Amino acid sequence: MKKRTILCGLGLGFIAALSGCQSHLGGQTLPSPYYVHDDVQYFAPAPSEMKLSREAAVMKEYNAQRELDRR
Repeated sequence: MKKRTILCGLGLGFIAALSGCQSHLGGQTLPSPYYVHDDVQYFAPAPSEMKLSREAAVMKEYNAQRELDRR
């Protein structure tokens, strides 16, 4: 009986060590031990990517015109 209890305890400990589930501690969601092997889910936008390109072009043209008018 004692041997069986020890084996069950070791088996449960082994399974728990390999489970790799996320944990929530102190307001943080900590990753599983396998986070290094996960696929990247976020791609940062390229530096040249600007969603307001038309507005930026109009502002650039306006500033250039102001510079010409000052001269």
